Amino acid sequence: MTVEAATGTDAAGLARRCESALIAYLDRQRPHWPDGTPRGVLDAVRRFVLADGKRLRPMFCYWGWRGAGQPDGQPIVVAAAALELFHAFALIHDDIMDGSNLRRGQPTVHRHFADVHVRHSWRGEAARYGQSAALLCGDLCAAWADHMFHESGLPVDWIHRGYRLFTVMRTEVIAGQYLDLVSGVGDGSVAGALTVIRMKAARYTVTRPLQIGAALAGAPPRVQAALQAFGDPLGDAFQLRDDVLGVFGDPVVTGKPVIDDLREGKPTVMIAMARDRADRGQAARIRDLFGNPDLDDAGAEELRSVIVGTGALEGVEDLISRRAAAATAALDNAPLTAEAREALTALASSVIARRR
Repeated sequence: MTVEAATGTDAAGLARRCESALIAYLDRQRPHWPDGTPRGVLDAVRRFVLADGKRLRPMFCYWGWRGAGQPDGQPIVVAAAALELFHAFALIHDDIMDGSNLRRGQPTVHRHFADVHVRHSWRGEAARYGQSAALLCGDLCAAWADHMFHESGLPVDWIHRGYRLFTVMRTEVIAGQYLDLVSGVGDGSVAGALTVIRMKAARYTVTRPLQIGAALAGAPPRVQAALQAFGDPLGDAFQLRDDVLGVFGDPVVTGKPVIDDLREGKPTVMIAMARDRADRGQAARIRDLFGNPDLDDAGAEELRSVIVGTGALEGVEDLISRRAAAATAALDNAPLTAEAREALTALASSVIARRR
């Protein structure tokens, strides 16, 4: 057993510690839920937050802290774990906007509440009820993320340093989500799709968590700049890989159907590349199939073949490789502790090579 594994700072150990911190926080909230209010929202939030997640954002936050020279401790684990509640907020709202039915192999939160409505034969529209209840769950996660972050046990002035970037992160995610919404009603460019993933996903997955951890630690501007130089391209690679898995991944592994992104018409970099590179016949099939609400498995398979035939899949894989190389080069020169650099190298490898 290595020293890292023994102290719980390897990836598996950190994930377990974040999980424990989340469980402890969520359990403390139950007695404060107003009397007479159904607890279905609490139960749904707990189930969703504690479902099988990768806990990447807390890990990046933790290693931003450690990279700036601060020691291991429970307060930073709690502060980092709060980012998982913010992540839950973003996923719940994103699933509503995308009309997704599955997340991590389980019904999405709005789908769960719609099913509850149907089982009880309640009045009104099941879908509308499900979306409304899920919106409240997402809002609760956002509020609790703030509370958990502030109640982490770190000194108040340290928390304020990190919270400034926490606020920046929240604004970027919402702006990126709106950009995604706008790009979904037109034929987006590759550059536009790259902007969406940088704002909506890349920054809040890697860069901002790293910088929040470093800010909590009191890191100087040169450390923050180095973390952004590493985090931005790695976050891009993460989301580009996610988009590839959304179309070509194994649903048993990813926990999501591989037809949803195509049927929904999700405006990814890969689709923008396919449009740019398509010949007349391929372009016609993309127009007919992509974003078609009646798309079936046979049509999805044809669309995948078109994407491959245009060279878009190969192009995205090349873009992932180049972004990963840029992140690695930035990390090599980053003014971080050796332990943090080693941990971030391993995290970067897992992000790029992941299959779910």
